[in-house]
Amino acid sequence: MENTSDRETGLVELNGVPFYYEVAGLGHPVIWLHAGIADSRMWDNQFELFKHGYEVARFDQRGFGRTPKGQGPFSYKDDLAKFIDFLGFPKVALVGCSMGGRTIIDYTLDNPERVAGLVTVCGGLSGYNPEGEIPPAMRKLWDEMDAAEAAQDIDKIADLEVRIWVDGPRAPGEVDPAVREKVRKMAAIAAASAFLPGKEEPAAHPAANRLGEIKVPLLALAGEFDNLHVHKTADKLAAEVPGAVKVILPGTNHLPNMEKPEEFNREVMLFLGSLGNYAA
Repeated sequence: MENTSDRETGLVELNGVPFYYEVAGLGHPVIWLHAGIADSRMWDNQFELFKHGYEVARFDQRGFGRTPKGQGPFSYKDDLAKFIDFLGFPKVALVGCSMGGRTIIDYTLDNPERVAGLVTVCGGLSGYNPEGEIPPAMRKLWDEMDAAEAAQDIDKIADLEVRIWVDGPRAPGEVDPAVREKVRKMAAIAAASAFLPGKEEPAAHPAANRLGEIKVPLLALAGEFDNLHVHKTADKLAAEVPGAVKVILPGTNHLPNMEKPEEFNREVMLFLGSLGNYAA
């Protein structure tokens, strides 16, 4: 563990795996879970801003960033539960992107008394795989991804992850090159880990048919250019979680917090502020 003037960083063993984590700031706790093409660095901008007013925590999930994948079956939800227990937070707000969004919903359904509010960012949903027409150009990229994965071509996979999840329908030159390169580096680590032993266990009780059980405020954010199934998931959350709201962030794809941090931060700051005092 390393302590500096403004943050604590270190490794903590959870479910037999050493997880890299960071904690900073003072105030009500907020945990940030990254997407499946990234790691905790995707939240760099938010971590620096929200530590002025909140106690913020983030960690590299297993197989991402600086956390190894481990052996055998595992559950991202159970890893999150152990991380929250390690930090000693009796109640917490959760922000999760893509895979992270799916995880925070699963956790909330199992631990409703521990959660003050949820922000899903282009989030997934266990037990829900909506279908929709895929534009030909995007279908071509998905076909190339299948071939790259069959060949275990890590560099190609990472490049395609950027094309699909960062660029989307836009030309690469329309997207901030610094964002593209940062995601490519994070995606390469994730891609390599996918071929290692260890497999996520599916949720025993998928969230798709249980959304009415969620009784805390939920903000479902989606990028304008993101895939249709992501928007359908956000629509389902807004329709079935009592009081939930969907907000589209213009000019962004699957990682809106990296593309348009000011707009993203404003929406999340307003939402967190609406939660009031959730300290135990």
